[in-house]
Amino acid sequence: MRFDLPCPVFDANASPASGNLGKLPEWDLSDLYKGEDAVELTNDMTWLEKACADFAESYEGKLNTLNADGLLGCIEAYEKIEMIAGRVMSFAGLRYYQLTTDGGRAQFMQNCQEKITDFTSKLVFFSLEINRLDDSALQALFDKNAALARYKPIFDRLRTMKPYQLSDELEKFLHDQSSVGSSAWNKLFDETIAGLTFEIEGEELNIEATLNFLTDQDRSKREAATRELARVFGENVKLFGRVHNTLAKEKEIEDRWRGMETPQTGRHLSNHVEPEVVEALRNAVVAAYPKLSHRYYALKAKWLGLDKMQVWDRNAPLPVEDEKIVGWDEAEKTVLDAYSDFAPEMAEIAKPFFTDGWIDAEVKPGKAPGAFAHPTVTNVHPYVMLNYLGKPRDVMTLAHELGHGVHQVLAADQGELLSSTPLTLAETASVFGEMLTFRKLLAGAKTDGARKTLLAGKVEDMINTVVRQIAFYDFECKLHAARAGGELTPEDINALWMSVQAESLGPVFEYMDGYETFWSYIPHFVHSPFYVYAYAFGDGLVNALYAVYEEGDADFQEKYFKMLKAGGSMHHKELLAPFGLDASDPKFWEKGLSMISGMIDELEAMEG
Repeated sequence: MRFDLPCPVFDANASPASGNLGKLPEWDLSDLYKGEDAVELTNDMTWLEKACADFAESYEGKLNTLNADGLLGCIEAYEKIEMIAGRVMSFAGLRYYQLTTDGGRAQFMQNCQEKITDFTSKLVFFSLEINRLDDSALQALFDKNAALARYKPIFDRLRTMKPYQLSDELEKFLHDQSSVGSSAWNKLFDETIAGLTFEIEGEELNIEATLNFLTDQDRSKREAATRELARVFGENVKLFGRVHNTLAKEKEIEDRWRGMETPQTGRHLSNHVEPEVVEALRNAVVAAYPKLSHRYYALKAKWLGLDKMQVWDRNAPLPVEDEKIVGWDEAEKTVLDAYSDFAPEMAEIAKPFFTDGWIDAEVKPGKAPGAFAHPTVTNVHPYVMLNYLGKPRDVMTLAHELGHGVHQVLAADQGELLSSTPLTLAETASVFGEMLTFRKLLAGAKTDGARKTLLAGKVEDMINTVVRQIAFYDFECKLHAARAGGELTPEDINALWMSVQAESLGPVFEYMDGYETFWSYIPHFVHSPFYVYAYAFGDGLVNALYAVYEEGDADFQEKYFKMLKAGGSMHHKELLAPFGLDASDPKFWEKGLSMISGMIDELEAMEG
């Protein structure tokens, strides 16, 4: 069962705060529950405990005796349990991320998680027994009942774990100890990161505000912030090293018991993507480093008047860039107009996020840094978290997260079990929403300088999404491989981090002492091992999709909405086929990467 908590995404491209942003929206979580002591929440927890017990009594040991109608009733009951549990954990998790330093919120979330883990331990048998059903017998049930056959993708996904399934007792043990295993280390990481303090120019700041200085026009401020980040990460690197060592070892043990072929196997299975497709993506991006990141950063060094770039120059604004602050109302209009130009329906779906308390945008002490869109459950609606600080890149973050939200709303009709997309497809609407917003801004650029700024900003975002995330993926692959050989010191992990930096960023960079610890604050390595390639997958997929759109496919919008509405009910091959695309074809990835290369070509031409 999933009961996902949102994972905050740290954004190293975020921007410094401003007081001229207008009124920023805040979440109204009452659509989930009115508070910790809400009668509805108490009732749901009571119902959940009984429903799990009743489910086990009705179905444990009996799945192979059910007819088609009986199996349909079973999966519908399971789906309702998942919805109620997901609603409780969404409420607890979202409240926690609003103020991670609040002990009461952390306690409430942990208590909810422990109770639900206890209740749902009775359901572990479900996936184990599903995997013991005979293939032909199961197919015969699907053939007899169309309503049951709709759930076939769920059965297919569960059954991909069949070769890796442990005994019933071991599976129940792993389920029961999960709340004090990896999730406990996740919370330690989150609370440590949220509690870090940094001193810049005599002012005490949290990590979000400090990271914001990395895009400041003033090079000395960027350097000061980078060195301060390194100082604080260095002081805490032993704790972060312990977190990574423990989680990597825990994963290695479970993978070994399950017989997983590689540390990445579990992620590929959950993403419903073939290892060779991921390998093709990874190899295509690494081969393209010289014509993408190496070439772009050499060009940027020239713009900045530097022979060598330092790490604090990577996200520096261009000298021609103004420091325009984009107020919230303007950001909302920009994104909604871009969405509406593509399809009015898309803007209509997005509007309630702004009007009904579905976005929490303001930077506040103790609030989780970064941004995310959390789907909650399909009979409520998603919630978007931002740390909005007013730079154009923050508008792009809004477009990105709102794309997730629109996707989640459209997929909700699939129901709780079929709505959730694998990570590889979860980035489709978000990156597409960014691209729509970027293209609208680019079309409205009135000067060559404005066009150059927009193009350079988009290239940097794409490099951060594609090149940098594949470098992160390579770092994780090296980390897990090294940990399999024994405990790693922080210095060992530092060395692995640096081994991917020069390769991906190129020869124009120099690396200060202390930069080797910058692996320590990236949450995906902790929360979702090997998640990061999904960003590159999504960006490449959207670039290829957008190329089809630009070529003038008359039915593109209709096919695009159909793809989003499918949620997790179809494989990426089925979803991309109507567009004439195939992610298993190496040329697919080259098509996406050539879009980035083409933008760099245009930037180089401007120099002439």
